[in-house]
Amino acid sequence: MTLKTSDFYYDLPEELIAQTPAEPRDSSRLLVYHRNGGKIEHRIFREIADYFRAGDVLVLNRTRVLPARLFAHTANGGKVEVLLLKRLNLDEWEVLVRPGKKCKIGVRLTVNEELFLEVTGITESGERRVKFFYKGAFEDVLSRAGNMPLPPYIREKLEDPERYQTVYSKENGSAAAPTAGLHFTPELLTALKAKGVEIAEVLLHVGLGTFRPVKEENILDHKMHSEYYEVSEEAAHTVNRAKQEGRRVIAVGTTSVRTLETVADENGMLKACKGNTEIFIYPPYSFRCVDGLITNFHLPESTLLMLVSALCSREEILRVYETAVAERYRFFSFGDAMLVL
Repeated sequence: MTLKTSDFYYDLPEELIAQTPAEPRDSSRLLVYHRNGGKIEHRIFREIADYFRAGDVLVLNRTRVLPARLFAHTANGGKVEVLLLKRLNLDEWEVLVRPGKKCKIGVRLTVNEELFLEVTGITESGERRVKFFYKGAFEDVLSRAGNMPLPPYIREKLEDPERYQTVYSKENGSAAAPTAGLHFTPELLTALKAKGVEIAEVLLHVGLGTFRPVKEENILDHKMHSEYYEVSEEAAHTVNRAKQEGRRVIAVGTTSVRTLETVADENGMLKACKGNTEIFIYPPYSFRCVDGLITNFHLPESTLLMLVSALCSREEILRVYETAVAERYRFFSFGDAMLVL
């Protein structure tokens, strides 16, 4: 049976879309779903260590969100919003622009007195390739010119930009946060390590592939946008040893899942590598590496919801989401968390 995008729809009252992050980070709620038997528990995120065993490997995505939203204007004053998606080389990026009709090839845009860009190409799916012109280091210029790229459903102003970064973020490159990781504090990570949990870090720069809506009715017709990933020798070794010894690998967020499943062979073994992934995970899918997942509650009909459904079944995840709505959990980027074991 071919799954349709509409098969992943659920009703969500708008007031359950979280507008601000929980304070402190680990005070968000945690829904625990046990795949074996379908039991659901309701906890607080800081209690998540209760579900870990010594020897479990927790896989984190160390990416850091760029101030990737730029407000520019054309020579005649037309306003254009630019969202950085993927760095192609030193000065060239793939970006989303709005409105697209003002951004034909050759158009120059001004962000401010120190940052300009020119449209050099248009992709098949309508993204633009642009070349930036600036003096000095691009990251420094961007830190002054750019804005944090919060999703459109968050309308509240974010007082502290660091609240849209994980506490373990290291490498700039994402156009959105790997939001499952926002619940962790340094103290919670220390407590997990004290319990014997091993930490492995991978990298996936979150781009359009993660949050692009599925417009096709047949999900098989949806094409994921490629995103850059890296798996180090150290991370591969930590995960491989755990798989060989029958220990669990628990991913923090769908981006960590996609990285692991891109790289893993049929036995769940990883090799150190880097590249671009377009992996699209939906039911039925046989996971090679991942045994459990920490994730947020995702948008209806999204590739993220499809990925989580692949861990158990579409029917079960929709039942879990129905419970979360009834229990008034907070949804999406700044919302509560779910642990699937």
